[in-house]
Amino acid sequence: MILSLFHLTFSLAGLTSATNLVHYPPKLTNLNNLSFVLNGTGAPGIFTSSTTPDSEYGIYNWCNMPHVRTREYQVPASDYTLKYIEIIQRHHKRTPYASNTFFKEDISWDCTGEGPVYYGKGTVGVTSDPTVVQWSAYTNPENPFTNSVGPGFVGSNCAFPQITTGGINDSYIHGADLRAVYAERLNLSTTLDPNMFKIRVTSNPITSQVSGGLLHGLFPDSSDVAVLIQADAFDSLSASYSCPVADSIFTAYTTGSVNWTEHLKDGAGLYEELDAVSGIAENDTAGWHTSFDHYYDNLSAKQCDSKPLPCSVNDTSLCVNQSLADTVFRLGSYEYSYYYRDAFNSTLFGALSYGAWVLELVGHLKEQIEETSEVKYFHNVAHDDSLGPLLGILQISEMVWPGMGSEIVFELYEKSSSSGSSNYFLRVLWGGQPMQTSLPLGTNSSGLLEMIPVEDFFDYVNNTIGTGPELFAACQG
Repeated sequence: MILSLFHLTFSLAGLTSATNLVHYPPKLTNLNNLSFVLNGTGAPGIFTSSTTPDSEYGIYNWCNMPHVRTREYQVPASDYTLKYIEIIQRHHKRTPYASNTFFKEDISWDCTGEGPVYYGKGTVGVTSDPTVVQWSAYTNPENPFTNSVGPGFVGSNCAFPQITTGGINDSYIHGADLRAVYAERLNLSTTLDPNMFKIRVTSNPITSQVSGGLLHGLFPDSSDVAVLIQADAFDSLSASYSCPVADSIFTAYTTGSVNWTEHLKDGAGLYEELDAVSGIAENDTAGWHTSFDHYYDNLSAKQCDSKPLPCSVNDTSLCVNQSLADTVFRLGSYEYSYYYRDAFNSTLFGALSYGAWVLELVGHLKEQIEETSEVKYFHNVAHDDSLGPLLGILQISEMVWPGMGSEIVFELYEKSSSSGSSNYFLRVLWGGQPMQTSLPLGTNSSGLLEMIPVEDFFDYVNNTIGTGPELFAACQG
């Protein structure tokens, strides 16, 4: 489906929003070509390992996405001085969510010694050094309700979800790679200085689990770190704040649109094959047939953890083969591209649903320009549905499902001399390289977010999201 540009202003609750939003469609590729998605072959990247060969680094790896590291980092010209960075990343690889497991799985998943850690801590005496408490899931046959929701992975001691040992290791390497690039440029010590560095998580424990590995790589001499977190009622990082208008817009162009339901109808035969293995009912009401998200998460989590693809517990001859799994992965990529870039109102949805976090980012950048903050590095650990709408707001030219460890880096530079009206410039990195967008910004208005005047970014945010009060009013309708 080819989308044309559109210009949109809207008025809500008697208030005309300052939002003056223009949607620029993404590139047409195999990722958002439904014919190829359904009839093509192969997975849209790596789905079986956290390792990407150096010669291929930068390609899509669902298990461990490319990030900033010394080998590929593009060093700016010497007249640019790095003043501040803000990074938002998705957590690293994990077990699947419980809602994405089959009623009864045919393989095992063991988490001995790698469970989540939960305990309280005080400031003085014995309260400052409590015993580490690690969760280990278990079931008891005397509990009559145990199997009412299905055993899932039978007898597993894992939480669903939790970051796996492999995910913690990927987090540590991620942090160490970031340190190798930015520590000297930002004068970061091996010990975390809370005046210079902030880290933020969501209320989902997996973001804190990732932070432990990440921080060990970033600040190897620190072992006690406070992370920032907002309440779910207004959290901008997880986008859990109330925005009924955004919800209505999203529903209208997904379940309420033939543009969305078309691929579900075309995929009916695939659902039959998958359901025969999983045991999911055709009239399921838990969302297994409103998108391919559940199957995507189930299969990709297994393959990233080197587990076999599943077979039916009732008929072991019925199994998901690699070709079927690859088709699910292509469909998942297609869905994310539609959610956040292809759909006519996807940019509007992103602006409403994730605008609050972008306004906080703008505030941080302005503090640096005004020299009112000592913070040089702000790191956010979030989720795929955090990065998705943000990539939509930035109107990335090729939208993918943000894989494990995906990161967006905002680098603020000061230039020693400039012929323009500003000495401050912004570079935005995706997969470790300057982000290519569909926006008329960047070098020669090419959409490459490489050293753009920061005022241009501020103007774009103001036109796309508006002010805080305008965003709040627009969300309420």
